[in-house]
Amino acid sequence: MHVLHSINKTIYETFFFSILSYLVNNRSIMASQQQNREELEERARLGETVIPGGTGGKRRSRGGQTRKQQLGSEGYQEMGTKGGQTRKEQMGREGYQEMGRKGGLSTMDKSGEQRAAEEGIDIDESKFRND
Repeated sequence: MHVLHSINKTIYETFFFSILSYLVNNRSIMASQQQNREELEERARLGETVIPGGTGGKRRSRGGQTRKQQLGSEGYQEMGTKGGQTRKEQMGREGYQEMGRKGGLSTMDKSGEQRAAEEGIDIDESKFRND
């Protein structure tokens, strides 16, 4: 009986100390979170934009160079204008304008051609020349 009592006492002590340890750790975590919250609120009161759970003002590196950095400003600008000019040159001015009319009629569920037919708008596709 004495042995059983000492085993139960040891189990209870272990259980008690583990719960006590958990509560102390949890309390320090909660205090730390409260302190962080108070710091964010103070920074917000001073007019700073704060985001809970954010990086704390530190930038996260995205790595590598952007396309603009690789090509330089002039090369990047040239790359942006090439596509439209080439298409316009291929189709001619009138064809390009007709295609714009057709594209302007398109919606999420209907093509420009379908909408033009429904609304009786004539689109002259003969102007879509391919040289």
